[in-house]
Amino acid sequence: MHRTPDIAAYDAARARQATLTKPPGSLGQLEDLACRLAACQGRALPAALSPAITVFAGDHGVTAEGVSAFPSAVTTEMVRNFSRGGAAICVLARAIDARLEVIDVGVAGDVSALPIVHAKVRAGSANLAREAAMSRAEAEQALSAGRAAARRAVDAGANLLIAGDMGIGNTTASAALLCHFTGLSPEAVVGRGTGVDDAGLANKRRVVAMALARAAGRSLDGVDALAELGGLEIAAMAGFYLEAAALGVPALVDGFIASAAALSARAIEPGVQPWLLASHCSAETGHAQALRALALEPLLDLGLRLGEGSGAALAVPLLQLAIRLHAEMATFAEAGVSGQPA
Repeated sequence: MHRTPDIAAYDAARARQATLTKPPGSLGQLEDLACRLAACQGRALPAALSPAITVFAGDHGVTAEGVSAFPSAVTTEMVRNFSRGGAAICVLARAIDARLEVIDVGVAGDVSALPIVHAKVRAGSANLAREAAMSRAEAEQALSAGRAAARRAVDAGANLLIAGDMGIGNTTASAALLCHFTGLSPEAVVGRGTGVDDAGLANKRRVVAMALARAAGRSLDGVDALAELGGLEIAAMAGFYLEAAALGVPALVDGFIASAAALSARAIEPGVQPWLLASHCSAETGHAQALRALALEPLLDLGLRLGEGSGAALAVPLLQLAIRLHAEMATFAEAGVSGQPA
Protein backbone atom coordinates (compact mmCIF):
# COMPACT_ATOMS: atom_id res chain seq x y z
CA MET A 1 0.00 0.00 0.00
CA HIS A 2 1.54 3.27 -1.10
CA ARG A 3 0.57 6.65 0.22
CA THR A 4 -0.27 9.64 -1.92
CA PRO A 5 0.89 13.20 -1.28
CA ASP A 6 -1.56 15.52 0.51
CA ILE A 7 -3.37 17.57 -2.13
CA ALA A 8 -4.91 19.92 0.45
CA ALA A 9 -1.43 20.77 1.76
CA TYR A 10 -0.25 21.33 -1.82
CA ASP A 11 -3.17 23.69 -2.50
CA ALA A 12 -2.56 25.59 0.74
CA ALA A 13 1.11 25.98 -0.11
CA ARG A 14 0.22 27.14 -3.62
CA ALA A 15 -2.18 29.71 -2.16
CA ARG A 16 0.56 30.99 0.13
CA GLN A 17 2.95 31.33 -2.82
CA ALA A 18 0.43 33.67 -4.43
CA THR A 19 0.59 36.01 -1.41
CA LEU A 20 4.38 36.33 -1.16
CA THR A 21 6.18 39.53 -2.11
CA LYS A 22 7.25 38.58 -5.61
CA PRO A 23 5.68 38.36 -9.04
CA PRO A 24 3.73 35.11 -9.38
CA GLY A 25 5.96 32.31 -10.66
CA SER A 26 9.12 34.39 -10.43
CA LEU A 27 10.95 31.78 -8.36
CA GLY A 28 10.29 29.17 -11.04
CA GLN A 29 10.87 25.57 -10.01
CA LEU A 30 11.59 26.59 -6.41
CA GLU A 31 7.92 27.48 -5.96
CA ASP A 32 6.67 24.13 -7.16
CA LEU A 33 9.33 22.31 -5.14
CA ALA A 34 8.16 23.98 -1.96
CA CYS A 35 4.57 23.04 -2.76
CA ARG A 36 5.48 19.44 -3.61
CA LEU A 37 7.44 19.09 -0.38
CA ALA A 38 4.45 20.55 1.47
CA ALA A 39 2.27 17.85 -0.07
CA CYS A 40 4.78 15.15 0.83
CA GLN A 41 4.91 16.32 4.44
CA GLY A 42 1.18 17.01 4.69
CA ARG A 43 1.67 20.60 5.87
CA ALA A 44 1.40 23.95 4.09
CA LEU A 45 4.73 25.06 5.60
CA PRO A 46 7.12 22.12 5.16
CA ALA A 47 9.77 21.47 7.79
CA ALA A 48 13.47 21.72 6.99
CA LEU A 49 14.86 18.63 5.33
CA SER A 50 16.81 15.96 7.16
CA PRO A 51 18.45 14.01 4.33
CA ALA A 52 19.73 10.46 4.45
CA ILE A 53 22.00 8.99 1.78
CA THR A 54 22.34 5.25 1.27
CA VAL A 55 24.99 4.00 -1.16
CA PHE A 56 24.37 0.48 -2.49
CA ALA A 57 27.33 -1.43 -3.89
CA GLY A 58 27.40 -4.44 -6.18
CA ASP A 59 29.49 -5.95 -8.97
CA HIS A 60 28.38 -6.94 -12.47
CA GLY A 61 29.27 -10.09 -14.36
CA VAL A 62 28.81 -8.22 -17.63
CA THR A 63 32.24 -6.63 -17.10
CA ALA A 64 33.57 -9.89 -18.60
CA GLU A 65 32.43 -8.43 -21.95
CA GLY A 66 34.86 -5.50 -21.63
CA VAL A 67 32.19 -2.84 -21.10
CA SER A 68 34.06 -0.73 -18.53
CA ALA A 69 37.24 1.31 -18.56
CA PHE A 70 37.90 0.15 -14.99
CA PRO A 71 38.30 -3.37 -13.56
CA SER A 72 35.72 -4.83 -11.19
CA ALA A 73 38.24 -4.64 -8.34
CA VAL A 74 37.54 -0.90 -8.22
CA THR A 75 34.13 -1.59 -6.68
CA THR A 76 35.75 -3.21 -3.64
CA GLU A 77 38.40 -0.49 -3.46
CA MET A 78 35.79 2.26 -3.60
CA VAL A 79 33.67 0.63 -0.90
CA ARG A 80 36.79 0.72 1.27
CA ASN A 81 37.16 4.41 0.37
CA PHE A 82 33.52 5.04 1.35
CA SER A 83 34.07 3.35 4.70
CA ARG A 84 36.99 5.69 5.39
CA GLY A 85 35.07 8.82 4.42
CA GLY A 86 37.23 9.61 1.38
CA ALA A 87 34.74 9.45 -1.51
CA ALA A 88 32.93 12.41 -3.04
CA ILE A 89 29.61 11.37 -1.48
CA CYS A 90 31.25 11.26 1.95
CA VAL A 91 32.40 14.86 1.54
CA LEU A 92 28.97 15.95 0.33
CA ALA A 93 27.15 14.09 3.11
CA ARG A 94 29.25 15.92 5.68
CA ALA A 95 28.64 19.23 3.95
CA ILE A 96 24.84 18.88 3.94
CA ASP A 97 24.70 17.14 7.34
CA ALA A 98 23.21 13.98 5.88
CA ARG A 99 23.15 10.54 7.43
CA LEU A 100 25.28 8.23 5.24
CA GLU A 101 25.04 4.47 5.08
CA VAL A 102 26.99 2.16 2.75
CA ILE A 103 25.57 -1.27 1.96
CA ASP A 104 27.18 -4.27 0.29
CA VAL A 105 24.45 -6.07 -1.61
CA GLY A 106 26.65 -7.72 -4.22
CA VAL A 107 30.32 -6.77 -4.10
CA ALA A 108 32.46 -9.53 -5.61
CA GLY A 109 35.39 -8.85 -3.30
CA ASP A 110 35.56 -9.50 0.42
CA VAL A 111 34.48 -6.38 2.31
CA SER A 112 33.26 -8.26 5.38
CA ALA A 113 35.72 -6.53 7.71
CA LEU A 114 34.60 -3.02 6.76
CA PRO A 115 32.30 -0.97 9.03
CA ILE A 116 29.41 -0.94 6.56
CA VAL A 117 26.04 -2.68 6.33
CA HIS A 118 26.42 -6.25 5.13
CA ALA A 119 23.47 -7.50 3.08
CA LYS A 120 25.29 -9.38 0.32
CA VAL A 121 22.88 -11.37 -1.86
CA ARG A 122 25.66 -12.91 -3.94
CA ALA A 123 29.21 -11.99 -4.94
CA GLY A 124 28.34 -10.04 -8.07
CA SER A 125 25.67 -10.57 -10.69
CA ALA A 126 25.95 -12.99 -13.60
CA ASN A 127 26.80 -11.82 -17.13
CA LEU A 128 23.49 -10.34 -18.28
CA ALA A 129 24.54 -10.51 -21.93
CA ARG A 130 24.44 -14.31 -21.77
CA GLU A 131 22.17 -15.23 -18.84
CA ALA A 132 19.92 -13.62 -16.25
CA ALA A 133 21.85 -11.23 -14.01
CA MET A 134 20.28 -12.95 -11.01
CA SER A 135 17.37 -15.18 -10.09
CA ARG A 136 14.00 -13.69 -9.25
CA ALA A 137 14.52 -14.72 -5.62
CA GLU A 138 17.86 -12.88 -5.57
CA ALA A 139 16.24 -9.79 -7.07
CA GLU A 140 13.57 -9.91 -4.38
CA GLN A 141 16.24 -10.28 -1.70
CA ALA A 142 18.04 -7.19 -3.03
CA LEU A 143 14.74 -5.28 -3.16
CA SER A 144 14.17 -6.23 0.48
CA ALA A 145 17.63 -4.96 1.43
CA GLY A 146 16.77 -1.61 -0.14
CA ARG A 147 13.42 -1.45 1.62
CA ALA A 148 15.06 -2.17 4.97
CA ALA A 149 17.62 0.59 4.36
CA ALA A 150 14.87 3.14 3.70
CA ARG A 151 13.09 2.12 6.89
CA ARG A 152 16.30 2.52 8.90
CA ALA A 153 16.85 5.99 7.46
CA VAL A 154 13.31 7.14 8.22
CA ASP A 155 13.40 5.58 11.70
CA ALA A 156 16.56 7.63 12.29
CA GLY A 157 14.66 10.82 11.45
CA ALA A 158 15.15 11.34 7.73
CA ASN A 159 12.43 13.08 5.74
CA LEU A 160 14.31 13.06 2.40
CA LEU A 161 15.93 9.91 1.00
CA ILE A 162 18.78 9.64 -1.50
CA ALA A 163 20.05 6.40 -3.04
CA GLY A 164 23.59 6.25 -4.39
CA ASP A 165 25.35 3.52 -6.34
CA MET A 166 28.75 1.92 -6.70
CA GLY A 167 29.31 -0.88 -9.16
CA ILE A 168 31.70 -1.17 -12.08
CA GLY A 169 29.58 -2.15 -15.10
CA ASN A 170 26.35 -0.66 -13.80
CA THR A 171 25.81 1.79 -16.65
CA THR A 172 25.51 -1.23 -18.96
CA ALA A 173 22.84 -2.83 -16.77
CA SER A 174 21.05 0.52 -16.41
CA ALA A 175 21.08 1.07 -20.17
CA ALA A 176 19.59 -2.38 -20.71
CA LEU A 177 16.81 -1.62 -18.22
CA LEU A 178 16.11 1.78 -19.79
CA CYS A 179 15.89 0.22 -23.27
CA HIS A 180 13.57 -2.47 -21.91
CA PHE A 181 11.20 -0.06 -20.17
CA THR A 182 11.11 2.60 -22.92
CA GLY A 183 11.65 0.70 -26.17
CA LEU A 184 14.58 2.97 -27.02
CA SER A 185 17.52 1.51 -28.94
CA PRO A 186 20.97 0.88 -27.43
CA GLU A 187 22.33 3.53 -29.83
CA ALA A 188 20.06 6.14 -28.20
CA VAL A 189 20.80 5.10 -24.63
CA VAL A 190 24.24 3.56 -24.18
CA GLY A 191 26.96 5.96 -23.11
CA ARG A 192 30.64 5.89 -22.20
CA GLY A 193 30.11 5.22 -18.49
CA THR A 194 33.50 5.41 -16.81
CA GLY A 195 35.02 6.63 -20.09
CA VAL A 196 35.30 3.90 -22.69
CA ASP A 197 36.67 4.87 -26.11
CA ASP A 198 34.78 4.62 -29.42
CA ALA A 199 35.52 0.92 -29.83
CA GLY A 200 34.44 0.36 -26.24
CA LEU A 201 31.21 2.27 -26.85
CA ALA A 202 30.39 0.14 -29.90
CA ASN A 203 31.10 -3.00 -27.87
CA LYS A 204 28.92 -1.79 -25.01
CA ARG A 205 26.02 -1.17 -27.39
CA ARG A 206 26.49 -4.65 -28.82
CA VAL A 207 26.43 -6.16 -25.33
CA VAL A 208 23.22 -4.33 -24.39
CA ALA A 209 21.63 -5.47 -27.65
CA MET A 210 22.63 -9.06 -26.81
CA ALA A 211 20.99 -8.78 -23.40
CA LEU A 212 17.80 -7.33 -24.82
CA ALA A 213 17.64 -10.02 -27.51
CA ARG A 214 18.15 -12.71 -24.89
CA ALA A 215 15.22 -11.39 -22.81
CA ALA A 216 12.99 -10.53 -25.77
CA GLY A 217 9.64 -12.15 -26.44
CA ARG A 218 8.86 -12.78 -22.79
CA SER A 219 6.43 -10.97 -20.54
CA LEU A 220 8.58 -9.52 -17.76
CA ASP A 221 7.20 -7.71 -14.76
CA GLY A 222 9.36 -5.17 -12.93
CA VAL A 223 11.04 -7.76 -10.70
CA ASP A 224 11.70 -10.04 -13.68
CA ALA A 225 13.30 -7.16 -15.58
CA LEU A 226 15.65 -6.45 -12.68
CA ALA A 227 16.56 -10.13 -12.47
CA GLU A 228 17.23 -10.45 -16.20
CA LEU A 229 18.87 -7.13 -17.00
CA GLY A 230 19.70 -5.31 -13.78
CA GLY A 231 22.19 -5.48 -10.97
CA LEU A 232 22.07 -6.17 -7.27
CA GLU A 233 22.65 -2.55 -6.25
CA ILE A 234 20.09 -1.36 -8.82
CA ALA A 235 17.48 -3.73 -7.41
CA ALA A 236 18.27 -2.55 -3.88
CA MET A 237 17.87 1.08 -4.99
CA ALA A 238 14.48 0.19 -6.50
CA GLY A 239 13.45 -1.31 -3.16
CA PHE A 240 14.65 1.85 -1.44
CA TYR A 241 12.36 3.97 -3.63
CA LEU A 242 9.44 1.59 -3.12
CA GLU A 243 9.76 1.81 0.65
CA ALA A 244 10.14 5.60 0.52
CA ALA A 245 6.77 5.78 -1.21
CA ALA A 246 5.23 3.29 1.21
CA LEU A 247 6.43 5.43 4.12
CA GLY A 248 5.33 8.68 2.49
CA VAL A 249 8.83 10.16 2.24
CA PRO A 250 10.14 11.87 -0.92
CA ALA A 251 13.18 10.43 -2.67
CA LEU A 252 15.61 12.59 -4.60
CA VAL A 253 16.72 10.62 -7.67
CA ASP A 254 20.38 10.92 -8.61
CA GLY A 255 21.78 10.07 -12.05
CA PHE A 256 21.57 7.39 -14.73
CA ILE A 257 21.76 4.33 -12.49
CA ALA A 258 19.32 5.84 -9.99
CA SER A 259 16.90 6.64 -12.81
CA ALA A 260 17.03 3.04 -14.06
CA ALA A 261 16.26 1.91 -10.51
CA ALA A 262 13.38 4.41 -10.30
CA LEU A 263 11.95 3.12 -13.59
CA SER A 264 12.19 -0.40 -12.21
CA ALA A 265 10.46 0.64 -8.99
CA ARG A 266 7.67 2.31 -10.94
CA ALA A 267 7.20 -0.82 -13.05
CA ILE A 268 6.72 -2.77 -9.81
CA GLU A 269 4.47 -0.15 -8.17
CA PRO A 270 3.25 2.86 -10.20
CA GLY A 271 2.36 4.63 -6.93
CA VAL A 272 6.04 5.40 -6.39
CA GLN A 273 5.93 8.16 -9.04
CA PRO A 274 4.65 11.16 -7.00
CA TRP A 275 7.34 10.62 -4.34
CA LEU A 276 10.23 11.01 -6.81
CA LEU A 277 12.12 14.25 -7.44
CA ALA A 278 14.96 14.55 -9.98
CA SER A 279 18.15 16.18 -8.76
CA HIS A 280 20.06 16.69 -12.00
CA CYS A 281 20.59 15.66 -15.59
CA SER A 282 23.87 13.83 -15.87
CA ALA A 283 26.30 13.82 -18.77
CA GLU A 284 25.70 10.09 -19.30
CA THR A 285 24.00 9.34 -22.61
CA GLY A 286 20.46 8.21 -21.97
CA HIS A 287 19.87 10.04 -18.69
CA ALA A 288 17.78 12.76 -20.31
CA GLN A 289 15.63 10.04 -21.90
CA ALA A 290 15.32 8.31 -18.54
CA LEU A 291 14.12 11.53 -16.92
CA ARG A 292 11.59 12.03 -19.70
CA ALA A 293 10.35 8.47 -19.18
CA LEU A 294 9.99 9.25 -15.47
CA ALA A 295 8.27 12.60 -16.25
CA LEU A 296 10.74 14.34 -13.95
CA GLU A 297 12.29 17.79 -14.36
CA PRO A 298 15.91 18.00 -13.14
CA LEU A 299 17.06 20.85 -10.90
CA LEU A 300 20.69 20.94 -11.99
CA ASP A 301 22.74 20.27 -15.12
CA LEU A 302 26.40 20.35 -14.17
CA GLY A 303 27.83 17.73 -16.49
CA LEU A 304 28.08 15.20 -13.67
CA ARG A 305 28.54 11.47 -14.23
CA LEU A 306 29.98 10.23 -10.95
CA GLY A 307 27.05 8.47 -9.34
CA GLU A 308 27.27 7.67 -5.61
CA GLY A 309 24.25 9.95 -5.04
CA SER A 310 26.50 12.98 -5.61
CA GLY A 311 24.16 14.94 -7.87
CA ALA A 312 21.27 14.44 -5.48
CA ALA A 313 23.37 15.60 -2.53
CA LEU A 314 24.30 18.75 -4.45
CA ALA A 315 20.60 19.53 -4.98
CA VAL A 316 19.67 19.35 -1.28
CA PRO A 317 20.67 22.98 -0.50
CA LEU A 318 18.35 24.13 -3.30
CA LEU A 319 15.47 22.23 -1.72
CA GLN A 320 16.30 23.67 1.69
CA LEU A 321 16.31 27.18 0.22
CA ALA A 322 12.99 26.56 -1.54
CA ILE A 323 11.46 25.68 1.83
CA ARG A 324 12.95 28.71 3.58
CA LEU A 325 11.78 31.09 0.86
CA HIS A 326 8.31 29.61 1.11
CA ALA A 327 8.20 29.92 4.90
CA GLU A 328 10.09 33.12 5.59
CA MET A 329 9.24 35.57 2.81
CA ALA A 330 6.78 38.24 3.83
CA THR A 331 3.33 38.34 2.30
CA PHE A 332 2.10 41.45 0.55
CA ALA A 333 -0.13 42.21 3.53
CA GLU A 334 2.65 41.70 6.10
CA ALA A 335 5.08 43.88 4.18
CA GLY A 336 2.59 46.57 3.31
CA VAL A 337 3.47 46.19 -0.34
CA SER A 338 0.80 47.06 -2.83
CA GLY A 339 0.15 45.33 -6.11
CA GLN A 340 -0.78 41.83 -4.98
CA PRO A 341 -2.53 40.20 -7.93
CA ALA A 342 -6.28 39.98 -7.59
